[in-house]
Amino acid sequence: MPETSASRPASTILLLRDGAKADGNGRGEVEIFMMVRHHQIEFNSGALVFPGGSVDAGDQEIVARADLYSGGEGLSEADRGFRIAAIRETFEESGILLARAKGSNAHVDAGRAGEIADAHRVALNEHKISFLSILADNGLQLALDTLVPYAHWITPEGMPKRFDTWFFLAAAPPDQLGAHDGRESTDSIWLSAREAVEGGESGRFKLPFPTTRNLIRLAKQPSVSAALDHAKGMSIVTVMPVMTKTESGRQLRIPREAGYDGEVFEVGAVG
Repeated sequence: MPETSASRPASTILLLRDGAKADGNGRGEVEIFMMVRHHQIEFNSGALVFPGGSVDAGDQEIVARADLYSGGEGLSEADRGFRIAAIRETFEESGILLARAKGSNAHVDAGRAGEIADAHRVALNEHKISFLSILADNGLQLALDTLVPYAHWITPEGMPKRFDTWFFLAAAPPDQLGAHDGRESTDSIWLSAREAVEGGESGRFKLPFPTTRNLIRLAKQPSVSAALDHAKGMSIVTVMPVMTKTESGRQLRIPREAGYDGEVFEVGAVG
């Protein structure tokens, strides 16, 4: 039997903002920025997902340039690489930039982020300019400390394409609304975790299993600050689902201690 393919390091960000009050009790709902993957993309085509992607060589070059990020103290090189990739991919896919001007404690504002996106985002997506150059030329530092680890999932063994993915939470910078790139994603939306899960159940959205589980967990939090505080107190348990075919479809088993309200999940018919 051939060995299972190695998993590629990857990361994704759940960008959060406080939404409007959802009911008569004044309870709000956290909203998340999500995108629909292009139908021609090989992995998760057509799915509603969080912005993110693989860690690449350019991210490792930024790891070696401590002047290009802040908040990396105490993190390993690998951890910094995951966070840098998450911020880069989010900028590429949404135009939202989690960065500060050097010497500043505040996020770049929406106007400045928009200028940088207009000037460089297409070229970055076409690999005509590096993210490192964009940061250096614009006097920016990535805000690594704004990312809070939320989950760690590894694609099951035996799958043709496998990823070792860290999920992070981050509060979206004020007024940075985001927009899909039209290449890897064809639509983008701010919606509550509840709406996304209900859309997956109704067939409105195609939701990958890890996305669904993390949305269900996030839906329990009433505000962005509560979600971030909860994540900071969590112990992250790595999840690599074990898939079993049953008479009715497929069954996935994950560690109960990972905090997803269960251990065995039915995930539909095979094929």
